[in-house]
Amino acid sequence: MKKIFRSKWFKIPFYTFLVGFALIGFFLTASYVAIKFRLTDDGGTIDANNRYFDQNKDKYNQSFKKDTSTVEYKEYEALHRILILNKYYPKNAQYILHAFNKNHNEIEVLRMLDAVDISLKGNKQYQKEVNKYFYAKRHRKLKYKHESVYEWMNIAEWQTFKEAVVKDKAIIDSVANQTGVESRLIVSCLVGEQIRLFNSNREAYKQWIGPLKVLSVESQFSFGVTGIKEHTAKRIEALLKDKNSEYYLGEQYEHLLDFQTADTAKERMDRLTSFRNHYYSYMYAAVFLKQVKHQWERAGYPIDNRPEILATLFNVGFPQSVPKKNPKVGGSTIKIYEKPYSFGAIAFQFYYSGDLYDVFPFKPKKFDWNEAS
Repeated sequence: MKKIFRSKWFKIPFYTFLVGFALIGFFLTASYVAIKFRLTDDGGTIDANNRYFDQNKDKYNQSFKKDTSTVEYKEYEALHRILILNKYYPKNAQYILHAFNKNHNEIEVLRMLDAVDISLKGNKQYQKEVNKYFYAKRHRKLKYKHESVYEWMNIAEWQTFKEAVVKDKAIIDSVANQTGVESRLIVSCLVGEQIRLFNSNREAYKQWIGPLKVLSVESQFSFGVTGIKEHTAKRIEALLKDKNSEYYLGEQYEHLLDFQTADTAKERMDRLTSFRNHYYSYMYAAVFLKQVKHQWERAGYPIDNRPEILATLFNVGFPQSVPKKNPKVGGSTIKIYEKPYSFGAIAFQFYYSGDLYDVFPFKPKKFDWNEAS
């Protein structure tokens, strides 16, 4: 037996096992001691951008208050910065815009943008554009109001008008469908005519326009809600049937304003001065717009995309409708709380304001239907 223990075939495996077992024991013991005394803890490294992260952690907690004006201000800031980012990294801008559209959380979106700013701190051109925005923010009083940039739209009477004109939407749209003249363009001329009464000191406004939320129907020198003069109405009617006229629109329009009685003068006045139904006020206005549009187009000076010129011509009438290369915007001077505006400018500002857009939106074409060549 002793001979076996002394043989190399026993000694080598035995001592190899013994040494291996001892080494394992030593390793386990050393590991335990290292863990026990936290000798294996990784001290880690401090991110190079740590100070930027630290600056951003409380950036919006103190200054941001959940009131409407602040929310709007943050929205403007977020959208402006997204536009800047889109120039450099459109994919990231798209992701952030998608998040904004989904949850409308201005704070998180701004933090997303701050994360981008940290990553792009070495992009000098990007940082220049961002810093330009923040410089303006610091050195300029950026005020975001609930008011319109068009001052006359901020008065109480404008709200009254909007309520009143919405009541006529079905009629205006009906006229638009029959004439092919965009509803919003018709309303632009209506605004210019009605806005002269936008003064709460006027008796008409006090007595019925304000309380009843109705449009004013004129009945002296001009008539109806759109202020059509009698001689203008007569000419509009005549031109519908005059095939030799530069204003002639075609056979499909000839009977739009046909009379039902022999007393055309009375019927015309009844049409235009009706308090209950403003259909003909809008019809005469729409036909006029289409006639002068056609006149200018045939002369080689199209104005179908110039609501301010069309409204000016509507205000000054046929005698002033002389096609030319550079027409002027103007018409009657209208004072709203002592501030002067021209008829054409009022129509232009309303048309492109976006106000009442859900009720009277833009159409692909301001004028539709085939006309006579």
